[in-house]
Amino acid sequence: MIEVTRLNGKGFMLNALHIEQIESFPDTTITLANGKKFVVKENEDQLQEKIISFYRKIQVISLNQGIEEFE
Repeated sequence: MIEVTRLNGKGFMLNALHIEQIESFPDTTITLANGKKFVVKENEDQLQEKIISFYRKIQVISLNQGIEEFE
């Protein structure tokens, strides 16, 4: 799970394994695999770092893999 922040300032936890797409229009919108969307304060780079950290924590990727492999 990663912590993200709604535009109203309320934080919530989101299962990063269900994220299908992240876009900025200019607000950052996360689309899950089931089609549900969340608009959050974090930018795409911040989300990418949180997701990679989460993947490392649950050992989906190794510690040797860098962020550039996912760009």
